[in-house]
Amino acid sequence: MLTLAGVQRVYLACGPTDLRKSIDSLAALVQESFGLDPFSPCLFVFCNRERNKLKILYWEHNGFWLFYRRLERGTFKWPNDHEGTLTVTSRQLRWLLDGLELSQRQAHPKVTAQAVI
Repeated sequence: MLTLAGVQRVYLACGPTDLRKSIDSLAALVQESFGLDPFSPCLFVFCNRERNKLKILYWEHNGFWLFYRRLERGTFKWPNDHEGTLTVTSRQLRWLLDGLELSQRQAHPKVTAQAVI
């Protein structure tokens, strides 16, 4: 499973993206179209029109990582009803990568504990 220490946010590029784009083109899309900093400690996730391929752009120290995932069967439950980007949690990204919807109503909600006793 994809785990990256220090990731602060996960942004999904809503709607389809042309995944023939390379690192530079995706970084320019993040900066110019979405108004975000591609050098920030965030994941930028893109999906193709058929919703069976993803690319994840991530800056680390002195270079970009570009992760690519292709499904052999099925599709990702990609959000198409938003404009621009959608911020999700790393937990929601894991759901998405597993083929689940972003909002899992049956999932346990996050509990913020204040005291043990």
